[in-house]
Amino acid sequence: MQYHLNGFHSGDPARAIAAHNDAAGDTVDVLIVGCGPAGLTLAAQLAQFPDITTRITERKAGPLEMGQADGIACRSIEMFEAFGFADKVMKEGYWVNEVAFWRPKTDGKGLQRADRIQDVEDALSEMPHLILSQARVHDFYLEVMENSAHRLQPSYNRDLITVTRTDGAEHPITATFALPDGSTETVNARYIVGCDGARSVVRTAMGHQLKGEAARQLWGVMDILCVTDFPDIRLKAAIQSADQGSILIIPREGGYLVRMYIELDALHGDERATDRNVSAEMLIEKARTILAPYTLDVAQVAWWSAYEIGQRVCDGFDDIGADERGSRSPRMFIAGDACHTHSPKAGQGMNVSMADTFNLGWKLAAVLREQAGPELLDTYSEERRAKAKELIDFDRDMARLFSAKPKDATEAAQFQTYFKKHGRYTAGVETRYDASMITGSGAHQQLANGLRVGMRFHSAPAIRLGDGRRLQLGHVLKADGRWRIMAFAGAGDTGQPDGGIGKLCDFLGSDDHSPLRLFTPIGADIDSVIDLRAVFQSDHRSIDLGQLPALLLPRKGNFGLIDYEKAFCPDLKTGPDLFDLRGINRTKGAIAIVRPDQFVADILPLDDFAGLSSFFGHIMRVPKRG
Repeated sequence: MQYHLNGFHSGDPARAIAAHNDAAGDTVDVLIVGCGPAGLTLAAQLAQFPDITTRITERKAGPLEMGQADGIACRSIEMFEAFGFADKVMKEGYWVNEVAFWRPKTDGKGLQRADRIQDVEDALSEMPHLILSQARVHDFYLEVMENSAHRLQPSYNRDLITVTRTDGAEHPITATFALPDGSTETVNARYIVGCDGARSVVRTAMGHQLKGEAARQLWGVMDILCVTDFPDIRLKAAIQSADQGSILIIPREGGYLVRMYIELDALHGDERATDRNVSAEMLIEKARTILAPYTLDVAQVAWWSAYEIGQRVCDGFDDIGADERGSRSPRMFIAGDACHTHSPKAGQGMNVSMADTFNLGWKLAAVLREQAGPELLDTYSEERRAKAKELIDFDRDMARLFSAKPKDATEAAQFQTYFKKHGRYTAGVETRYDASMITGSGAHQQLANGLRVGMRFHSAPAIRLGDGRRLQLGHVLKADGRWRIMAFAGAGDTGQPDGGIGKLCDFLGSDDHSPLRLFTPIGADIDSVIDLRAVFQSDHRSIDLGQLPALLLPRKGNFGLIDYEKAFCPDLKTGPDLFDLRGINRTKGAIAIVRPDQFVADILPLDDFAGLSSFFGHIMRVPKRG
């Protein structure tokens, strides 16, 4: 973490110097409706930009106290690192290390453990799969917002009534809210993002509907403190009984709390979950029946609910129809449950919702700050709807297999096989975006086979050259809206002027076609829009820091201080070597262009200056001069 750039300040370095608080403004750049995971991810990201005004509203009276979602995928923890609170989540959360699968005994009586496996395959991510209350995740996002220069806080007790769009106005969105005292409040915005759940008012205003079907299967869920002789109560456990249904056990944080997803009877006709009058006592009794002959004594039910399995998704995630795309820019967006709903057992709901707005946030910021044209916003619906559709298909198969009544051991093993096969997907690291204006073709993928174009930047151990610190290379990718050029040196390159890194730095620092020179505003730090980092193959003690190109030791801030954190080397002492780990061509080296949401936009040869210029030239706008 870097601070003191523009002068020494004591106190918490995560707390920015206050600029102004626009949380209660009635005219803003971005209006976010809903303080769920999607809304708070977006608010936390936009709060990092002092020149963007954001307001986030919530119909409830205050912050969430008991969250429904609790599974946090490895990829989400990587994202939390970009916001600065991954360590807090890892300290509090339950680490899902192993998964147990239980099936009926061969005689059909009782249960037996069929297998016990590692939850996440080795080297999939430096981050674990965790269980932590959604409310705590909210707390961490709220802290990031409060620590920003805006001191951004939600406006609670705001129930959205209507949303209208009037093209031609500087702030074309008008949103009206009902207040508890019977009055109303109107907010005008350049953009609105509906993170307001499955009954989204913003979605309705856009004319979209959630489309899909329900499985007509009723499930219950409860968080309990219990005493049991079931041996795997502190493991994630999938239990399929012979004829009483299934249970998914999810241990919770704190060492004692346990969540159980419990299969109930199928719904019939027009019957809804509320028609069954499900109670906590009913869930406990059903859980005991499925777990028999193991015993279950419930000391306390902290929370419970009943729900119907269903998978639904909208046709689009913004307010532009297919026939308007390219001629009219989106102003209204939806994210999270507002545009896709599914069962909770796959543990993807909160994760995919946060990924939605992490994808959208930097794009909104780039357009609002005039770094990119409004056509960039078209990529949000394109990219995220495709991922939601994949989730819906996955969730449908997962729910079907888990609820199946297997006739024999072979059928019973199908769910376990499916779970193992899709472990990378549930970890959140399999997302891959198709080629677009912000994702290249991957024509040079062979230069770095372990950094797949369209997929998240897969971190690796490294040593920072300036101070010898061991760290994860991916942890330099912060949620600050900046693009990254990660330059991997070829053999024998230690930063000398005639080496690949030296020539790249010369082009970026002095050539008129350099994206750094073209798109960095006059007077701004050279890395404020596009951040260059270099990784050398040599041992860090063998490279002379003082001989590095000036662009890797840039002078920044009010005092022209030198940034010593731009160059890295492999961790050759404890290994493995990141060049081997990520399949980077040792002879030629490579450039990885990384998007602000940590996804690899393209891989280029180290000397492809024209390709580098062309890539950014299709996306970014030259800032106004004078």
